[in-house]
Amino acid sequence: MAARVDHLVTSGTFALDGGEWDVDNNVWIVGDDTEAVVIDAAHDAAAIEAALGGRTLRAIICTHAHNDHIDAAPALADATGAPILLHADDLPLWKQTHPHRTPDAELVDGQVLEIAGTRLEVLHTPGHAPGAVCLYAPELATVFSGDTLFQGGPGATGRSFSHFPTIVDSIRDRLLALPAETTVRTGHGDSTTIGAEAPHLDEWIARGH
Repeated sequence: MAARVDHLVTSGTFALDGGEWDVDNNVWIVGDDTEAVVIDAAHDAAAIEAALGGRTLRAIICTHAHNDHIDAAPALADATGAPILLHADDLPLWKQTHPHRTPDAELVDGQVLEIAGTRLEVLHTPGHAPGAVCLYAPELATVFSGDTLFQGGPGATGRSFSHFPTIVDSIRDRLLALPAETTVRTGHGDSTTIGAEAPHLDEWIARGH
């Protein structure tokens, strides 16, 4: 039996380049009745731990290291003993939020994580952040896109450590190559599908956002 996906929304502040914005974040929990992983430990470690319902937490996977996606990761790791996983290219961003703690292990492009008999393939998708990754679960027909792809377009690239042409390349080469029926579970807001977003690539490029 494949793992299931549980969803939690937490609220807090995104801070970068001297600005602060109130945000709601999607926290994704993938697993079965006994074990799970958390994708993006945002804002509220206690709420995430409660949502686990006593399951063994195998890993805290960070799609990238903007503070709103990692601020609760150390507390959740301390409470559960789970390791924090992050792509090495996002360590400079990580250190802005957690200067005295490093992640426990690196995420690498092509790496396959397994939870409850379900594979999560790491896709390095820089652009929104240098070490941004998406997690593709073929058995679930799902990709967890972090802030790389949303309903309606790419993640923001107007701040430090981001680059619009790079995110477009990441989406075109890594995400739009996935099956059209793949559900895109995003870092904020509503889910979408690869098929719904693919026709708009040229429009995004023209907008240059």
